[in-house]
Amino acid sequence: MRTNRLEAFSDGVLAIIITIMVLELKVPHEATLQALGGSATGLLTYLLSFVYIGIYWSNHHHMFQLCRRVDGSVLWANLNLLFWLSLYPFSTAWMDESHLARTPVVVYGVNLLLAALAYYLLEQRIMRAEGDSSLLREALGRDLKGKVSPVIYVTGIALAFVEPWLGLVPFVVVALIWMVPDRRLEAYVAEHGVTE
Repeated sequence: MRTNRLEAFSDGVLAIIITIMVLELKVPHEATLQALGGSATGLLTYLLSFVYIGIYWSNHHHMFQLCRRVDGSVLWANLNLLFWLSLYPFSTAWMDESHLARTPVVVYGVNLLLAALAYYLLEQRIMRAEGDSSLLREALGRDLKGKVSPVIYVTGIALAFVEPWLGLVPFVVVALIWMVPDRRLEAYVAEHGVTE
């Protein structure tokens, strides 16, 4: 089957996730910059989670440009990814409302890790569905960023047990690594004339 319904559904879910996250932001009760400073943690945690959703949306788009065949296992793997991403508003809000307490930061890190593993599983399901002729397999190559990211997440989770705000540093590092859409996929699409 073609990928257009899967992509449209995923785009809609990701848009809803972002909407829920922004609705969780607390509006200051006073019209001063000092009052806005009280919302700084919420704005920063929202920004981090928004960037992550943007990264997943962008890379999901590029991945499906190279996908020619979708089967039931790909649909379920995609739903698995969307499930973990749909928990971002919860883990982000809890981290904010607890003022970066240890347990919420650890849960946020676990949420990031499980979403990354779900994305990896989705890649694997696509490559298996397409077999040896998978364009995605050829484009990804060794996928160093994909293999290093979970290790950095685990490092952040461990650091959160030492000092919660310190655990956020590796989470930001992974976001910075992935901010630019995966150039391997973009280059492959451009070189091989793959179109939507």
